[in-house]
Amino acid sequence: MPPGGIMKFDTIIRGGTVINGDGSPGRRTDVGIAANRIAAIGDLGAATADAAIVIEAGGHVVCPGFIDIHTHSDVSLIDHPGGESKAYQGVTTEVTGNCGFSPFPAGPGGIEALRQGLGSNQRSRAPWNWEDLAGYAAAVHENGVSINIAPLAGHSALRIAAGAVDDHRPTDDQMTLMRRLLSESLEQGAFGMSTGLTLPPSSYADTDEIVSLASVMSHFEHAFYATHARVWAGWHVKAIEEAVEIGRRSGVPVQFSHIAIIDSREYGNGDQLVAVIDRARERGEDVTCDMYPYTASSSGFSQLLPGWVQEGGVEAMLARLRDPVTRAKVHEDTSKGWFGGLPWSFEPHVVATVASEQNRELVGKTLAEIAEMRGVDGIEAMLMLIDEEDNEVAEIMHNRVEGDVRFFMAYDHAMIGSDGQAIARAGIWESSLPHPRFYGAFPRVLGRYVRDEPLISLETAVHKMTGMPARRLGLSDRGVLREGAVADIVVFDPATVSDAATFEEPHRYPVGIPHVLVNGEFVIRDGRHTGARPGRVLQRED
Repeated sequence: MPPGGIMKFDTIIRGGTVINGDGSPGRRTDVGIAANRIAAIGDLGAATADAAIVIEAGGHVVCPGFIDIHTHSDVSLIDHPGGESKAYQGVTTEVTGNCGFSPFPAGPGGIEALRQGLGSNQRSRAPWNWEDLAGYAAAVHENGVSINIAPLAGHSALRIAAGAVDDHRPTDDQMTLMRRLLSESLEQGAFGMSTGLTLPPSSYADTDEIVSLASVMSHFEHAFYATHARVWAGWHVKAIEEAVEIGRRSGVPVQFSHIAIIDSREYGNGDQLVAVIDRARERGEDVTCDMYPYTASSSGFSQLLPGWVQEGGVEAMLARLRDPVTRAKVHEDTSKGWFGGLPWSFEPHVVATVASEQNRELVGKTLAEIAEMRGVDGIEAMLMLIDEEDNEVAEIMHNRVEGDVRFFMAYDHAMIGSDGQAIARAGIWESSLPHPRFYGAFPRVLGRYVRDEPLISLETAVHKMTGMPARRLGLSDRGVLREGAVADIVVFDPATVSDAATFEEPHRYPVGIPHVLVNGEFVIRDGRHTGARPGRVLQRED
């Protein structure tokens, strides 16, 4: 304390309802920030005269910055370092490298081979001038970034780096290389490994391969396994059982990504899925999940093709589509159903992104509409788009029901993760219709499911967005408001907070979130982005 017993603060947030992120009730008090950390919580009225900045937060909630446990912002935050679509939501940390796709490690083939192998799953105009996580972090820091990044190493990236891009078990040498590259990524601070088991080349792995890699993580404190599981036809329960088995056999915690039911024949059976998690937790196993608050998903159209069509990467896939005999076989096999037999309906599939000007008019149209326009069936319409756009075509798929969304959101062990990206209105995405989760996932929970159609309490919602993901990441000084913690802070109005992004107009920022601080600096102040870039690529704590 300085003379007189009054501490001098950089910022004081006065009179708000402080919800500390652990699920406990909020209380009205003040928060003082000094040297980028929370220096005091309590009555700080006597110190306001000397504070550099005083924010009057009466009627507002003050809570930890939201941690988005499931994102794909790895390179979007290089193209769009302000991360506006997430910063305006109150997100202060993005967990990246999900679904098996991370922009590292490059391996012997080099970074360009990895970039080509990942294709549209890491859409970017920025140069990639790194080889590993350390180099990626250095590039992010040199460029500057407004919010924090907590990276995972992706299994698809590991397979590409090792040259294991076909549908077969990796050789012993390839497995040795993958294990070494994963270990190096963890040593450089990665928070764990992710898989994308419906997405080649990750989907070519059997359970034993994943266990072998996940076992590497058992030697690293707090490292965990995140999985976009095999959500194939008939696998809505088996997918979770496999994830739990991998965690049990490897001895690492499990994060089941974007839990949902996408098979219309299984809607309403969410209790079967969470029962697998509950049984694992009763055995003492660390298994949690995340979800997003929408009844639609988003992916590349090529992800709906049979695995053999995608084998070998994008160029090999396009070559198959451009050979008339092989294309006929692709059409025949694809017609049997997507994800191993899920029944086709072409109205739910909406074009969200294309690369060419010639197909720009198709953005926002369904596969059914495009098929009618072109005089072909829905499968052929999809194959034409993949071919014409060199696979740079993505969709929104309306394949879920509201009852399941509400069920999974209310589940005790579910966190909130957007499955979106941090972008800006201008840039790569401006002529596209990205999923509104890019702009609205977190305020949508607070507005719709806490205030307007009450499902969970405000304290529970904040906990699912802050304390729970921080615990999963092993972050001891984020995701909570307490003295000494890093000042990642959100101030929002519980009476007005709401998402504004829609499927028709996704590039709309939310309302009711006037202030966001990252590492003690204002990124959003009075509802406007400050341009500050105080974010960091975080490292797993040992």
